[in-house]
Amino acid sequence: MSAVVSAVVSAVVARPEAGEYTPYYGTYVGKVPDGDVRELLRSQLPKTIELISSFSEEKASVGYGPGKWTLKEVLLHIADAERVFSYRMLRIGRGDTTPLPGFDQDPWVLTSHANDRSLPNLLAEYQAVRAATLALVDSLSVEAWLRKGTASDHPISARALGYICAGHELHHVQLIRERYV
Repeated sequence: MSAVVSAVVSAVVARPEAGEYTPYYGTYVGKVPDGDVRELLRSQLPKTIELISSFSEEKASVGYGPGKWTLKEVLLHIADAERVFSYRMLRIGRGDTTPLPGFDQDPWVLTSHANDRSLPNLLAEYQAVRAATLALVDSLSVEAWLRKGTASDHPISARALGYICAGHELHHVQLIRERYV
């Protein structure tokens, strides 16, 4: 990507406006600092791997309280949610206006069997999902970033979904640092 094209895309990838996502996602979008969201997505990868790698298998298999997700479940949830957000970004970025369904995270976590897997295995999956997200965000044109669609019965833009991916991870990393460390 040339420097001029990169600068134009960076300007377009500026923080999405409130009408580009449902208020539910405002928490995630609001956690993203100013700057190029693509670079934040890139920089999160090694930091999250380092944080999660600091936990033992035993500690990663226990929730911080009764009925709370284990660290392994949280990590797989981050990857699963990012898959959904990236898929929505792909569809919307490519101009598909078909309304996209919502998803309920709780049944997904219950049936994920995350605790039956090793931490290195889950980290590898997280890393693969993020690599795919990065390939997608790096491939989107200016027009694609600005396209809007519908997900969970609400309007949403491709660029909002990039911010949601980054902010969702920031949200969970903050909770990990506050409740699991």
